[in-house]
Amino acid sequence: MGLYSSEKNDLTMAKNKDYESMPPWTAKQEKIGKRFIKSIAKWQTKVYELTGGRLWNTFLGCKCAILTTTGAKTGLPRKTPLLYMQDGENIVMVASTGGFSKDPFWYKNIQKNPQVQVQVGAVKKTMTAREATKDECETLWPQLDEVYEGYKEYRARTKGIRKIPILIFS
Repeated sequence: MGLYSSEKNDLTMAKNKDYESMPPWTAKQEKIGKRFIKSIAKWQTKVYELTGGRLWNTFLGCKCAILTTTGAKTGLPRKTPLLYMQDGENIVMVASTGGFSKDPFWYKNIQKNPQVQVQVGAVKKTMTAREATKDECETLWPQLDEVYEGYKEYRARTKGIRKIPILIFS
C-alpha cells in the first residue's frame, strides 16, 4: 500500500469528501509521510528564506510561513514551513502533521518555550504562541477549513487519538 491508499480507498473518500469514515493513518503510512514531510520542509525552508518568501511561499495551494521555535531538548532554533491564516494582527497555525497520530515536534517546542519567530514573506516577527481556547477553536475551525480543506480529513483521521491543536501567535 502507498502513502495515500488503504483498504477503504482513501483517495475515493477524499474526492467524495466523506471525511468522517476515514481511518487513521497506519504506522507505515506515518513513517513514510514523516520522511516525506521532513525532506520537503527542509528544502522549502531554505528556498523561502533565501528568496525572502518570494519562492515556495505556498504548499498545497495555501500560503506558508516559516515558524522558528526553540528546541525543547536542544535549545537550538528549529524551523518549519507551515500553512497559516492571518487573523487581524495574529497568525493562526494548526498542529496537524497531516493528521498523524502524534503532535508535531514544533508544538512540543512551543509548549516548553512559547517565544517564536514567524516569517511571512520577507518580514520576520518575534511572537508569543498560545493554544486557542475551546470557544476560539469553534470559531477558527470553519475559517481554517476554508483556507485548507484537508484539515477536515486530518481531524477525522485523529478522532479518538488526539485533538489537533490550533495555535495563535501574537
